Amino acid sequence: MWKTIKRWLWRIVIACLLLSIVPVVILRFVDPPTWSWRIARYIAPPEPIAQVSQQWRPLSQISPNMQLAVIASEDQRFPEHFGFDVKQIKNAIADAQNGEGLRGASTISQQTAKNLFMWPSRSFIRKGLEAWFTLLLEVCWDKQRILEVYLNIVEFGPGIYGAEAAAQHYFHKPAAKLTAYEAASLAALLPNPWKLRIGSNYMQQRSSWIRQQMRQLGQITLNKLE
Repeated sequence: MWKTIKRWLWRIVIACLLLSIVPVVILRFVDPPTWSWRIARYIAPPEPIAQVSQQWRPLSQISPNMQLAVIASEDQRFPEHFGFDVKQIKNAIADAQNGEGLRGASTISQQTAKNLFMWPSRSFIRKGLEAWFTLLLEVCWDKQRILEVYLNIVEFGPGIYGAEAAAQHYFHKPAAKLTAYEAASLAALLPNPWKLRIGSNYMQQRSSWIRQQMRQLGQITLNKLE
């Protein structure tokens, strides 16, 4: 009896793993019409949302400044790692042990997996599923596709999804025309887009730091994605 139950449990697990591959493969070629994080925000937003804005743009129509800004601010080793930045994870753990508080070390790949397939939660189950989908993205997609999807679904404010909507909302221009200053200002919102506001002293300092990182990383970082 127990052997039969174990056999069926393994079959169910394997079936679930195989089924999880299907949407990842499809989304390699098809732009997602919606995603789990957006649905979760619609069902239970942290605060009322007046309007939802999102316009999909291919990576070629998003300013290289914007591409470089999110890499500089969120995941500087994005072109090199395979979904997980082990060095940053170790640094985050070391900082926590030194009493500096536990900070996030999520890569752009992890954030893309979270936004596409996960729900707001800090459970071990969710983190495990996020890790699995992160690996699937890295196996099935190239870095350019991961960055493209990320820049089209990430939140830049309540109801503001993607670089195009953010560029139009904050600077009244298309994402393709964003300057380094504007791109860095938008990237500075990402740690907490529901609370941070462009123009505050903290945001100006963070934006300045991001621009400094952008200059250090340079075009060579974007070339590594090709």
